[in-house]
Amino acid sequence: MRVLITGGAGFLGSHLSDAFIARGDEVFVLDTGSIAKVRHLLNSARFHYIHDSIFNVEIIDSLVAKADLVYHLAAVVGVEHYVGDPYETLNVNVNGTQNILRAAYKYGKRVVFSSTSEVYGRNPKVPWREDDDRVLGATTIDRWCYSTSKAVGEHFCFAYHKLGLPVTVVRYFNIYGPRLDKVDVGRLFTIFMGQLLRGVDLTVIGDGKQTRCFTYVTDAVAATVAAGVKPEAEGQVINIGVDVETSVLEFAQLMLELYGPTKSKIKFVKQEDVYGNSYEDIPRRVPDNTKMRKLLGIEPKVSLREGVKLSMDWFRSDQAV
Repeated sequence: MRVLITGGAGFLGSHLSDAFIARGDEVFVLDTGSIAKVRHLLNSARFHYIHDSIFNVEIIDSLVAKADLVYHLAAVVGVEHYVGDPYETLNVNVNGTQNILRAAYKYGKRVVFSSTSEVYGRNPKVPWREDDDRVLGATTIDRWCYSTSKAVGEHFCFAYHKLGLPVTVVRYFNIYGPRLDKVDVGRLFTIFMGQLLRGVDLTVIGDGKQTRCFTYVTDAVAATVAAGVKPEAEGQVINIGVDVETSVLEFAQLMLELYGPTKSKIKFVKQEDVYGNSYEDIPRRVPDNTKMRKLLGIEPKVSLREGVKLSMDWFRSDQAV
C-alpha cells in the first residue's frame, strides 16, 4: 500500500511513518520542515521525503493520485504559534486542508484527518464524547482560532464525505513521546523537560489543578493506523487518547521524581505572564475513548510513568549528541 502523510516529518508523522514502513508499506512524506525526525528512514527504498507545501497544488495532485491512503497531519500547532500568529494558523489549517480534500475527492482516495481535543473547547461536561457540544470563548481571544480552524477542517471532511469521499477524523488528546517538539516550547512535557535540562524551576500555570490525559505516542499511532485501514472507521470521528486524568501539578511532580537529583523545583506562575491576554486555559480535558477501544480495537498499553521515563531517556540522549 502507498501511504501519503502530510506533515509526516513532524513528531506524530515520523512515528506514523515508522509504523507503515514496519508494515511493509511505501510511505510518501510531504513536509516543509526539517528531516531530523525522519533521518533514520531516508535510506529505506520504501520511504520518500518531499520537501514542499500543502499549498503547492500540483505536488499535492500528483502525490494524492498515486497514494492509496492519505493522512493529513500538516498543520500549525502549539500555543505559542496560534497565539502569536493566528492568521497563519487559520490559513494553513483551513485553506491547506481544503487543498488535500479537493485532491482526495478528485481521485477518490481515503483520508484520515488529524484533529484535536481542542475542538471541544471548554465544555465542562467530561469525559467528552465525539458528538458532544463545542463550547468556545470569544473570537477576540486568539487561542480559540486553533480550535476553530480544526473544527472547520472537520466540517469540510464531512461535507466531502456526503459527496462520497471516504474520510475519518481522529481527535488527539495530549500525545507525547520521543521526537516531540524542541525542548522549552510546544507541549507540557517538552516545556518541563527543557526546564529540567537547564536546571531551572518547572513553571506551573495557576494552581496546577487543571487536568490532561497524556497518551504515549505508540498507543496514538496504533489507533491512527487502525483508523486508516479499518473499513468500519470510515465516516467516523474518533477520540484518540487515554481516559486517565492527571493534573498539571501531578505531571510536574512525576517529571521531577523520574528525572532524579536536580536543582529544579515547582514554581507557580500567572497565565497572563506566560501567554499574555490572548489565552484561556481549559480546566479538564478527558476523552470518552469507547470508539477507539471498540471500533478500532486499540487499548492503550503504556502507563504514564513508563511513557515519561522513555521520553525523558530519549531527550537526555538526544541533548547529549
